[in-house]
Amino acid sequence: MKRPPPLALTLGDPAGIGPQLATEAWRRLRHSGEGMFFWLGDPRLVEHAVPVTCIATPEEATTVFSDSLPVLPVPCEVEVIPGQPDSRNAAATISSIRQAVEYALAGRAGGVVTNPIAKHVLATAGFPYPGHTEFLATLCDMPGEEIMMLASPQLRVVPVTVHVSLRRALETLTTDRIVQVAEIANAALKRDFGIGAPRLAIAGLNPHAGEHGMMGDEEITLIQPAIDRLRAQGIDCRGPMPPDTMFSAKARPHYDVAICMYHDQALIPLKTLDMEEGVNVTLGLPIIRTSPDHGTAFDIAGPVTETCRADVSSLLAAIRLAGEMSAYREGKES
Repeated sequence: MKRPPPLALTLGDPAGIGPQLATEAWRRLRHSGEGMFFWLGDPRLVEHAVPVTCIATPEEATTVFSDSLPVLPVPCEVEVIPGQPDSRNAAATISSIRQAVEYALAGRAGGVVTNPIAKHVLATAGFPYPGHTEFLATLCDMPGEEIMMLASPQLRVVPVTVHVSLRRALETLTTDRIVQVAEIANAALKRDFGIGAPRLAIAGLNPHAGEHGMMGDEEITLIQPAIDRLRAQGIDCRGPMPPDTMFSAKARPHYDVAICMYHDQALIPLKTLDMEEGVNVTLGLPIIRTSPDHGTAFDIAGPVTETCRADVSSLLAAIRLAGEMSAYREGKES
């Protein structure tokens, strides 16, 4: 199997913990033989903490990674003060994401791992997207096709509706959308996770999965028809499952992903079970994208030194998962 190209790790918000995480991830992975990456960021933020090599191409990362952090320079407009985000540096954050996606689309990066951004800071600078995921889909010329998965060693979840109010989620939930999300998740588990015959658990919406219509009829009118259509395609899925029991220790081993009806139905159990190892994965795009499942943590951001105050566990999990997904995809396409 051909070795996948290095991963592209984005800048994130430079005033957050992204620079600390990038340097600590390099320290942990430099001699491990896994998760080789290059950082698209401002070398001035990290060069006093670790040896840095500024590179001009992703390919150069493979020759220097064991000895220094490969940085493809994306300079910030104004001085970065840790913990004090500045919208004047939003252009660097956005450029870092854009370049990473371009390299991944061209096959020069094995995938994109995104450091946390502050949505309100980008919005102040005129960024029109609600978050990373929608921007990535636009860059890949596939708006509306993006699907969010949260993955950890204990559980994988995919919400059908994502960053909308609960009221709006109920209004937009449809059989077609449930089918689309489940199909994309099923294909991704095969292609990028090495699962030959994925097992999907489809959550109900209402208490007790509606109790045969006594507590709501969406299971009958929306969810069961989606399950029937998926089964007709040969997709192994079960449900509608009562959301209050499907995430128990006894239930989880019997499926590979839980398809949930709305954001918190999916993310609360995942983050409760495994916040530190949780990874945000974007499915449905031609590139691999993962991200740590936490924010910028401005409250603990500080100058990048030899000691990292931030917990790097989630970023390490995101890098490792992106590397595994890239290897699976490389193996299937070679």
